[in-house]
Parts: sequence; structure tokens; C-alpha cells
Amino acid sequence: MHIRRDLHAHPELAYEEHRTADAVAKRLQSWGITVHRGIGGTGLVGIICAGSGKRAIGLRADMDALPIQEANTFSHASQHPGKMHACGHDGHTAMLLAAAWHLNATREFDGTVYLIFQPAEEGGGGAARMIKDGLFDKFEMESVYGIHNWPGLPLGFFAVNPGAIMASSNEFRITLHGKGAHAALPHTSHDPLAAMAALSQALQTILTRNKRPADAAVLSITQMHAGEASNVIPDFGWIGGTVRTFSLAVLDLIETRMHELSEHLARGFGCRAEVSFKRNYPPTINHPKETAVCVEVMRAMVGEENVDAETDAPLSSEDFSFMLQAKPGCYALIGNGDGRHRDFGHGIGPCMLHNTSYDFNDNLLPIGASYWVKLAQRLLPIGTSARNSANVD
Repeated sequence: MHIRRDLHAHPELAYEEHRTADAVAKRLQSWGITVHRGIGGTGLVGIICAGSGKRAIGLRADMDALPIQEANTFSHASQHPGKMHACGHDGHTAMLLAAAWHLNATREFDGTVYLIFQPAEEGGGGAARMIKDGLFDKFEMESVYGIHNWPGLPLGFFAVNPGAIMASSNEFRITLHGKGAHAALPHTSHDPLAAMAALSQALQTILTRNKRPADAAVLSITQMHAGEASNVIPDFGWIGGTVRTFSLAVLDLIETRMHELSEHLARGFGCRAEVSFKRNYPPTINHPKETAVCVEVMRAMVGEENVDAETDAPLSSEDFSFMLQAKPGCYALIGNGDGRHRDFGHGIGPCMLHNTSYDFNDNLLPIGASYWVKLAQRLLPIGTSARNSANVD
């Protein structure tokens, strides 16, 4: 708990996690664990070996905070204005550290456990950067695993899915170039605002008339900007927003139709469309075999009634998706409770992710750490017969 609260009090944004990485490396090295630093910028990997087994797995925790001003005033609230651990990465880091201590002290597994402490999950693509820096080349592992606390789920309740568990994250901006004029002479213009209004409605037909109803997706327009004066029709304006999908095929469809609709509708208003579509994170897709093993571990820990093995995936996103594109594995959610765990002095908002009143539930630390330990023991069992029964290749 002390480590978690110290990290919470000293949040660092993407690729600025120097103090956090120092704290993690110092702990690991004090326990005799080999540490490799500078992977993906501020990322690091710890290595624990036991027995003579050649198999290896990776366990990942994210370390970065968010650019949010914390509303909490309890003793471990952020000491850095405008920065806050509002997503629980302080807890994820602490859980993996606790698991590392136990795995290193007991060595009750046969093989290698790579402890992946990742920077820049919050929009910085730290997972992709670690992979580019040779994460899976330098540290050969057969599978990789991640977990995220989830407010609203009961403390220690697990939720997972043998397919999509998080959506893709994408952003778009469509600029409509027209011809400005005095507002009293609209007939002399090619009004980009009229085209923007029509396009904002037309884009929703991609979801209702082009996409299969069974395929979940969101297309949200969150910004509309045009003009500077009340009596002037501007030369241009733009709309922007986000697209979320659970499959790349649906994402391809939406991007293609967005270009087509923008181009043709703009032309009908005498305007020209310029479309920028940026793919940030792909959907996070679990691998069924690895997920099945994780579910076995979860059920053995907390009982079948406390595990949702086919949960409805949220449309939020995760850059662990890049790791699951490169290696088989599983990403799961674990309940953080309803917020009543927070110390006196928390803000008035709910204890939800990316909220100024959020705080990680310290009662979750031993549960999450135990999951990592038991998963490593299950995947890297001692004994030939057990090893063969656990092989998920």
C-alpha cells in the first residue's frame, strides 16, 4: 500500500515516468531481480527465472498518469498540479511489484517470468514503442498478459472475454472548404457550415445503413469549429470526433464510407472536403486458449460466481492491443469496487476511471498480485506431467 500511495502522490505523464521507473527498478534490484531499462523510453523489464524450464511468459503493468487536476485532498493526493493517477496505473504497478517479490522469493514455477513495466499507455502508444525497441526480440516469451482495475465491478470480481475485450481508438477531422461571404448575402457563398450540418447527420448513416447491426461501433462527433464573426459566412470549418470498433473490418468500412460521404456531400454544397483519419490503438483481442487458462485461474481464486468469462466489452481502448497482435495472451478486468474504499477527503465525483475523484482500491492489491502469481504457476508449472497439461500452444 505504501508503494501504491507513493506512486499516486507523484504521478508522471507519458514518457516522463523517470521517478516511477527508478522506484520500480530500485525495488526489483533490491530483491536480486535483473532489470533492463530504457525499453520504449522509460519502460523496463525485470527477469525472474526458476528451475530449468525453457518456457517464458510476460506480465505487463502500465505506469503513466493522466493530465488531470486531482479533486481529492487526502494525504496521498497528487503533489503535481495537473497530473493525476486517475486510471489506477499506480495500483497496476504495485500489484506487479508485489507479485514479483513473491515469485522471486518462492520460485514455485519452472521457466522465466518477464515483468513488463510499460510507459505511455494513455495515448502515447508505449506498448508499440516497447515492441519497436525489441521487447519481444530481446525477451522471448510465448504469451503475454495484462489486467486493468474496473470501477463498478465488485472488489475482486473478474471479467474477461475470449475475443474482443476493448475497442479500437481512432480520431478524425473533416475540413470543409467553401467560399465565404457577408451573412446578408448568403447566395454569393458556398457555405461550409451548411455542409457541416448535413455531413454530421449523414455520417451516422454509416452505422445505421452500412454496418451490420450485430457489429458494435461508435462514431461520435465531439467538435465543430467555424467562423469568427456573427455577420460573416466563413471560408471553411471542420468537424472532429472519435470512432470505436471491435474489429478492423468494421473500422475499414467506417473509414472508407467517411471519405466517400464527405467528398460527395461537400461537392453537393459547392465545397471541398479534406478528411484526416488517425488510427491510434487497434481493438484489444484476446486469444481463446490463453483466455481459457486465465479463467481457470480466476475461478480457482474467487469462485465461478465471481468470474464473468464472456463479458460485454467496453468501447474504451488499450494499447495492450499491440502486444496481443504480436503475441498470444489475455487482457482482463478486475473489480475496483464502488468507491467506498476512498479515504476521507476524496472529491465529490464518482470513483470512475479518468475522474478527478478516482482512487485505486488498496484492498485489490493482494488479489491482483495473487492472480499474477497463480497465473505464472499455472502457465509454468513444476513437473513434466503438469507442464504438458498446462501447455496452451
